[in-house]
Amino acid sequence: MTANPSTELLDNLLTLASRTTAVREEVRVWSMSGVERLTFPDNTTAIFKYAKRPFDSEDQALRLAHTLGVPVPTVHASAVLDGWLGMLLEDLGTPIREADDLDGAAAAVVLHGTRTASALPVLDQERLRTLPSRALEHLGRLRKADRWQDTDDVEGALDQIAQAAEARSAGATAAPFGWVHSEFHPTSLHVGRHGWRLLDFARAFTGPGLLDLASWHGTLDTPDPVRLRVFLDTYVTEGGTPDALAERGGLPAEKWALGWHRMWAVEWFMEQSIRWINDPATDPAYIKAVRRHLTDVLHLLEV
Repeated sequence: MTANPSTELLDNLLTLASRTTAVREEVRVWSMSGVERLTFPDNTTAIFKYAKRPFDSEDQALRLAHTLGVPVPTVHASAVLDGWLGMLLEDLGTPIREADDLDGAAAAVVLHGTRTASALPVLDQERLRTLPSRALEHLGRLRKADRWQDTDDVEGALDQIAQAAEARSAGATAAPFGWVHSEFHPTSLHVGRHGWRLLDFARAFTGPGLLDLASWHGTLDTPDPVRLRVFLDTYVTEGGTPDALAERGGLPAEKWALGWHRMWAVEWFMEQSIRWINDPATDPAYIKAVRRHLTDVLHLLEV
Protein backbone atom coordinates (compact mmCIF):
# COMPACT_ATOMS: atom_id res chain seq x y z
CA MET A 1 0.00 0.00 0.00
CA THR A 2 1.41 3.39 -1.02
CA ALA A 3 2.31 5.62 1.90
CA ASN A 4 0.32 8.81 2.09
CA PRO A 5 2.33 11.31 -0.03
CA SER A 6 0.37 14.37 1.12
CA THR A 7 3.45 16.49 1.91
CA GLU A 8 4.97 15.94 -1.54
CA LEU A 9 1.57 16.49 -3.17
CA LEU A 10 1.14 19.75 -1.30
CA ASP A 11 4.60 20.92 -2.40
CA ASN A 12 3.61 20.25 -6.03
CA LEU A 13 0.32 22.12 -5.60
CA LEU A 14 1.96 25.13 -3.95
CA THR A 15 4.38 25.32 -6.88
CA LEU A 16 1.45 25.15 -9.34
CA ALA A 17 -0.33 27.92 -7.42
CA SER A 18 2.85 30.08 -7.18
CA ARG A 19 2.88 29.78 -3.40
CA THR A 20 5.85 28.91 -1.23
CA THR A 21 4.66 27.93 2.24
CA ALA A 22 1.45 27.35 4.18
CA VAL A 23 0.44 26.43 7.73
CA ARG A 24 -1.52 23.15 7.70
CA GLU A 25 -4.51 22.47 9.99
CA GLU A 26 -6.29 19.11 9.84
CA VAL A 27 -10.06 19.29 9.33
CA ARG A 28 -10.86 15.61 8.71
CA VAL A 29 -8.49 12.74 7.94
CA TRP A 30 -9.10 9.02 7.37
CA SER A 31 -7.16 6.18 5.72
CA MET A 32 -8.13 7.01 2.13
CA SER A 33 -8.46 10.80 2.16
CA GLY A 34 -7.92 13.95 4.14
CA VAL A 35 -9.02 17.59 4.28
CA GLU A 36 -6.84 20.38 5.68
CA ARG A 37 -7.14 24.16 5.88
CA LEU A 38 -4.08 26.03 4.65
CA THR A 39 -3.16 29.52 5.83
CA PHE A 40 -0.68 31.41 3.67
CA PRO A 41 1.74 34.14 4.87
CA ASP A 42 -0.65 36.85 3.58
CA ASN A 43 -3.42 35.34 5.81
CA THR A 44 -5.48 34.08 2.84
CA THR A 45 -6.65 30.47 3.09
CA ALA A 46 -7.41 27.47 0.90
CA ILE A 47 -8.54 23.90 1.41
CA PHE A 48 -6.09 21.08 0.69
CA LYS A 49 -7.89 17.81 -0.07
CA TYR A 50 -6.11 14.58 -0.92
CA ALA A 51 -7.45 11.10 -1.67
CA LYS A 52 -6.29 7.78 -3.05
CA ARG A 53 -7.87 5.61 -5.73
CA PRO A 54 -10.78 5.23 -6.43
CA PHE A 55 -11.36 8.82 -5.23
CA ASP A 56 -8.64 10.25 -7.46
CA SER A 57 -10.70 11.99 -10.16
CA GLU A 58 -12.75 14.39 -8.05
CA ASP A 59 -10.92 17.37 -9.57
CA GLN A 60 -12.31 16.42 -13.00
CA ALA A 61 -15.86 16.03 -11.64
CA LEU A 62 -15.67 19.39 -9.83
CA ARG A 63 -14.36 21.19 -12.91
CA LEU A 64 -17.05 19.57 -15.07
CA ALA A 65 -19.78 20.52 -12.60
CA HIS A 66 -18.48 24.10 -12.45
CA THR A 67 -18.38 24.36 -16.27
CA LEU A 68 -21.98 23.13 -16.43
CA GLY A 69 -23.20 25.65 -13.86
CA VAL A 70 -23.43 23.59 -10.66
CA PRO A 71 -22.38 25.64 -7.59
CA VAL A 72 -19.19 23.92 -6.35
CA PRO A 73 -15.94 25.10 -4.74
CA THR A 74 -13.38 26.37 -7.26
CA VAL A 75 -10.43 24.05 -7.94
CA HIS A 76 -7.32 26.29 -7.82
CA ALA A 77 -4.90 23.49 -8.68
CA SER A 78 -4.74 19.68 -8.76
CA ALA A 79 -2.05 17.04 -9.16
CA VAL A 80 -1.75 13.24 -9.00
CA LEU A 81 1.15 11.36 -7.41
CA ASP A 82 1.46 7.57 -6.94
CA GLY A 83 -2.31 7.02 -7.20
CA TRP A 84 -3.15 9.94 -4.87
CA LEU A 85 -4.99 13.07 -5.98
CA GLY A 86 -4.24 16.41 -4.34
CA MET A 87 -6.38 19.53 -4.79
CA LEU A 88 -6.19 23.14 -3.67
CA LEU A 89 -9.79 24.27 -3.29
CA GLU A 90 -11.57 27.52 -2.54
CA ASP A 91 -12.09 27.84 1.23
CA LEU A 92 -15.82 28.39 1.74
CA GLY A 93 -15.38 29.13 5.45
CA THR A 94 -17.70 28.05 8.24
CA PRO A 95 -21.29 27.33 7.12
CA ILE A 96 -23.87 29.80 8.45
CA ARG A 97 -26.16 26.85 9.27
CA GLU A 98 -26.68 23.16 8.54
CA ALA A 99 -28.42 22.30 5.28
CA ASP A 100 -32.08 21.27 5.72
CA ASP A 101 -34.43 19.24 3.53
CA LEU A 102 -35.51 22.30 1.54
CA ASP A 103 -31.86 23.10 0.76
CA GLY A 104 -31.25 19.48 -0.22
CA ALA A 105 -34.26 19.33 -2.53
CA ALA A 106 -33.32 22.62 -4.23
CA ALA A 107 -29.69 21.53 -4.72
CA ALA A 108 -30.78 18.16 -6.11
CA VAL A 109 -33.07 19.91 -8.62
CA VAL A 110 -30.12 21.97 -9.89
CA LEU A 111 -27.76 18.99 -10.07
CA HIS A 112 -30.24 16.63 -11.72
CA GLY A 113 -31.21 19.32 -14.23
CA THR A 114 -27.60 19.69 -15.37
CA ARG A 115 -26.54 18.36 -18.76
CA THR A 116 -24.94 14.92 -18.42
CA ALA A 117 -21.19 14.65 -18.87
CA SER A 118 -19.78 11.81 -20.97
CA ALA A 119 -16.70 11.59 -18.72
CA LEU A 120 -18.74 10.24 -15.80
CA PRO A 121 -19.25 6.47 -15.28
CA VAL A 122 -22.80 5.28 -16.04
CA LEU A 123 -25.18 3.31 -13.80
CA ASP A 124 -28.05 2.38 -16.13
CA GLN A 125 -30.60 -0.43 -15.74
CA GLU A 126 -28.16 -3.11 -16.86
CA ARG A 127 -25.51 -1.94 -14.41
CA LEU A 128 -28.08 -1.62 -11.61
CA ARG A 129 -29.41 -5.10 -12.33
CA THR A 130 -25.93 -6.63 -11.99
CA LEU A 131 -25.13 -5.07 -8.58
CA PRO A 132 -26.15 -8.20 -6.60
CA SER A 133 -24.19 -10.53 -8.90
CA ARG A 134 -21.16 -8.22 -8.69
CA ALA A 135 -21.46 -8.34 -4.90
CA LEU A 136 -21.51 -12.15 -5.12
CA GLU A 137 -18.27 -12.00 -7.13
CA HIS A 138 -16.67 -9.87 -4.41
CA LEU A 139 -17.86 -12.43 -1.83
CA GLY A 140 -16.25 -15.22 -3.84
CA ARG A 141 -12.92 -13.38 -3.84
CA LEU A 142 -13.16 -12.68 -0.12
CA ARG A 143 -13.79 -16.35 0.62
CA LYS A 144 -10.86 -17.42 -1.56
CA ALA A 145 -8.75 -15.23 0.70
CA ASP A 146 -10.16 -17.14 3.72
CA ARG A 147 -12.29 -14.20 4.77
CA TRP A 148 -16.06 -13.71 5.25
CA GLN A 149 -16.39 -17.45 5.92
CA ASP A 150 -19.59 -17.51 8.02
CA THR A 151 -21.71 -15.48 5.61
CA ASP A 152 -24.08 -18.00 4.03
CA ASP A 153 -26.90 -15.60 4.93
CA VAL A 154 -25.21 -12.84 2.89
CA GLU A 155 -24.84 -15.19 -0.09
CA GLY A 156 -28.48 -16.30 0.21
CA ALA A 157 -29.79 -12.74 0.33
CA LEU A 158 -27.69 -11.69 -2.67
CA ASP A 159 -28.93 -14.73 -4.62
CA GLN A 160 -32.54 -13.77 -3.88
CA ILE A 161 -31.99 -10.16 -4.92
CA ALA A 162 -30.13 -11.22 -8.08
CA GLN A 163 -33.13 -13.32 -9.14
CA ALA A 164 -35.51 -10.39 -8.66
CA ALA A 165 -33.16 -7.76 -10.07
CA GLU A 166 -34.37 -7.90 -13.68
CA ALA A 167 -37.92 -6.93 -12.73
CA ARG A 168 -37.04 -4.62 -9.85
CA SER A 169 -34.46 -2.59 -11.82
CA ALA A 170 -37.09 -1.43 -14.34
CA GLY A 171 -37.43 2.34 -14.43
CA ALA A 172 -33.74 2.98 -13.70
CA THR A 173 -33.41 5.39 -16.62
CA ALA A 174 -36.70 7.18 -15.99
CA ALA A 175 -36.32 10.86 -15.07
CA PRO A 176 -34.50 12.16 -13.15
CA PHE A 177 -31.60 10.36 -14.87
CA GLY A 178 -28.26 12.16 -15.16
CA TRP A 179 -25.77 13.56 -12.67
CA VAL A 180 -25.76 11.61 -9.40
CA HIS A 181 -23.67 13.10 -6.61
CA SER A 182 -23.67 9.77 -4.69
CA GLU A 183 -22.47 11.25 -1.37
CA PHE A 184 -25.56 13.45 -1.12
CA HIS A 185 -25.94 14.29 2.59
CA PRO A 186 -26.46 17.55 4.52
CA THR A 187 -22.71 17.54 5.30
CA SER A 188 -21.95 17.67 1.55
CA LEU A 189 -24.02 20.83 1.08
CA HIS A 190 -22.30 23.98 2.34
CA VAL A 191 -24.68 26.84 3.10
CA GLY A 192 -22.66 30.05 3.36
CA ARG A 193 -23.20 33.81 3.34
CA HIS A 194 -23.11 33.85 -0.45
CA GLY A 195 -25.39 30.86 -1.11
CA TRP A 196 -24.80 27.12 -1.28
CA ARG A 197 -22.09 24.90 -2.75
CA LEU A 198 -22.06 21.14 -3.28
CA LEU A 199 -18.95 19.35 -1.97
CA ASP A 200 -17.51 15.82 -2.25
CA PHE A 201 -17.86 14.81 -5.90
CA ALA A 202 -15.35 11.94 -5.67
CA ARG A 203 -17.88 9.28 -6.69
CA ALA A 204 -20.19 11.23 -9.02
CA PHE A 205 -21.74 9.25 -11.87
CA THR A 206 -24.56 9.30 -14.40
CA GLY A 207 -27.55 7.35 -13.14
CA PRO A 208 -30.94 7.48 -11.36
CA GLY A 209 -31.23 10.75 -9.44
CA LEU A 210 -33.50 8.99 -6.94
CA LEU A 211 -30.36 7.39 -5.47
CA ASP A 212 -29.23 10.86 -4.34
CA LEU A 213 -32.60 11.58 -2.77
CA ALA A 214 -32.52 8.19 -1.01
CA SER A 215 -29.09 8.94 0.47
CA TRP A 216 -29.96 12.40 1.87
CA HIS A 217 -31.18 11.18 5.28
CA GLY A 218 -28.20 8.83 5.70
CA THR A 219 -27.92 5.08 6.17
CA LEU A 220 -27.46 4.75 9.93
CA ASP A 221 -31.17 4.73 10.78
CA THR A 222 -33.77 2.27 9.50
CA PRO A 223 -34.88 3.39 6.01
CA ASP A 224 -38.06 5.45 6.22
CA PRO A 225 -40.09 5.37 2.97
CA VAL A 226 -42.70 7.81 4.35
CA ARG A 227 -40.00 10.37 5.17
CA LEU A 228 -38.44 9.92 1.72
CA ARG A 229 -41.86 10.35 0.05
CA VAL A 230 -42.20 13.73 1.76
CA PHE A 231 -38.69 14.65 0.53
CA LEU A 232 -39.62 13.55 -3.02
CA ASP A 233 -42.71 15.76 -2.86
CA THR A 234 -40.50 18.67 -1.74
CA TYR A 235 -38.12 17.94 -4.64
CA VAL A 236 -41.00 18.15 -7.14
CA THR A 237 -42.36 21.32 -5.51
CA GLU A 238 -38.87 22.88 -5.86
CA GLY A 239 -38.93 22.20 -9.60
CA GLY A 240 -37.82 18.57 -9.89
CA THR A 241 -39.49 16.33 -12.46
CA PRO A 242 -42.87 14.88 -11.35
CA ASP A 243 -41.58 11.55 -12.74
CA ALA A 244 -39.61 11.28 -9.49
CA LEU A 245 -42.89 10.23 -7.87
CA ALA A 246 -43.74 7.56 -10.46
CA GLU A 247 -43.81 3.87 -9.62
CA ARG A 248 -40.88 1.90 -11.03
CA GLY A 249 -39.95 -1.77 -10.98
CA GLY A 250 -43.44 -2.49 -9.63
CA LEU A 251 -42.74 -0.46 -6.50
CA PRO A 252 -43.51 3.02 -5.14
CA ALA A 253 -40.67 5.41 -6.03
CA GLU A 254 -39.53 5.79 -2.42
CA LYS A 255 -39.18 2.03 -1.80
CA TRP A 256 -37.43 1.53 -5.16
CA ALA A 257 -35.00 4.34 -4.38
CA LEU A 258 -34.17 3.24 -0.84
CA GLY A 259 -33.86 -0.43 -1.85
CA TRP A 260 -31.52 0.18 -4.77
CA HIS A 261 -29.50 2.77 -2.86
CA ARG A 262 -28.85 0.20 -0.11
CA MET A 263 -27.97 -2.44 -2.73
CA TRP A 264 -25.57 0.03 -4.35
CA ALA A 265 -23.99 0.61 -0.92
CA VAL A 266 -23.65 -3.16 -0.28
CA GLU A 267 -21.77 -3.70 -3.55
CA TRP A 268 -19.52 -0.74 -2.76
CA PHE A 269 -18.78 -1.95 0.80
CA MET A 270 -17.85 -5.40 -0.51
CA GLU A 271 -15.65 -4.01 -3.27
CA GLN A 272 -13.97 -1.75 -0.73
CA SER A 273 -13.41 -4.73 1.56
CA ILE A 274 -11.59 -6.85 -1.06
CA ARG A 275 -10.09 -4.18 -3.31
CA TRP A 276 -9.58 -0.71 -1.88
CA ILE A 277 -9.22 -1.23 1.87
CA ASN A 278 -8.37 -4.96 1.71
CA ASP A 279 -7.74 -5.24 5.44
CA PRO A 280 -9.14 -8.35 7.22
CA ALA A 281 -9.23 -6.37 10.47
CA THR A 282 -12.12 -4.31 9.05
CA ASP A 283 -14.18 -7.39 8.07
CA PRO A 284 -16.44 -7.54 11.16
CA ALA A 285 -17.57 -3.92 10.66
CA TYR A 286 -18.14 -4.41 6.92
CA ILE A 287 -20.02 -7.69 7.39
CA LYS A 288 -22.27 -6.05 10.01
CA ALA A 289 -23.07 -3.13 7.66
CA VAL A 290 -23.70 -5.44 4.70
CA ARG A 291 -26.05 -7.68 6.71
CA ARG A 292 -28.02 -4.66 7.93
CA HIS A 293 -28.36 -3.19 4.44
CA LEU A 294 -29.29 -6.54 2.85
CA THR A 295 -32.11 -6.98 5.38
CA ASP A 296 -33.36 -3.55 4.29
CA VAL A 297 -32.99 -4.39 0.56
CA LEU A 298 -35.04 -7.60 0.89
CA HIS A 299 -37.78 -5.68 2.66
CA LEU A 300 -37.78 -2.55 0.45
CA LEU A 301 -37.55 -4.32 -2.93
CA GLU A 302 -40.11 -6.88 -1.68
CA VAL A 303 -37.89 -9.79 -2.74
